[in-house]
Amino acid sequence: MPQTTYPRDRFDDVPRDPERVGAHRAPRGRHRWIVVLLWWLLVVGVLTGGGILAFLALSNTGEIELPAPPTASESVEATPEGEIDTSYPVLVLNGTEDADAAEAVRQAVVGAGWSEEDIAPLDSEVSDFASTTVLYVDDEDERAAWGLAEALGIDEVTQDGAYDEMSEGGLTVIVGLDRVDAGL
Repeated sequence: MPQTTYPRDRFDDVPRDPERVGAHRAPRGRHRWIVVLLWWLLVVGVLTGGGILAFLALSNTGEIELPAPPTASESVEATPEGEIDTSYPVLVLNGTEDADAAEAVRQAVVGAGWSEEDIAPLDSEVSDFASTTVLYVDDEDERAAWGLAEALGIDEVTQDGAYDEMSEGGLTVIVGLDRVDAGL
């Protein structure tokens, strides 16, 4: 059998007992799980915070969907005596495209005796609400609702708890197209 001798190169001079160990052969640290845990917590925190901010940004449109106007069968038959009670907060929802009509109603509420701090004007996503309506939540609020309606010259008062949370248990005035046409 022929024996071939190859010329010597740099790989022939590798020491038998190397001092350096490759990185893939390095022993794992004792507290490596802490680093993994901290990264995991950071990722969870960032994703949760981003999700909360995205939810708030998408849900805060500043628009409110108004209920359908009451039919004749739903209206109250006996009109109680109205009484102006300025202790109720008032939510003024603009159910039209005319911001001036909503502002005129807000000014009329101030003129009826409410303070500026007790009135919260908001826009809604509905822009064709037929007639201006005063909404109240509980039966004991009915007299105050009729008092506000009389002060504003409104004929429609309805018991509806749809805006109870937004009005903080107060009264809600939905500005309708009748206020735009009348210029009030």
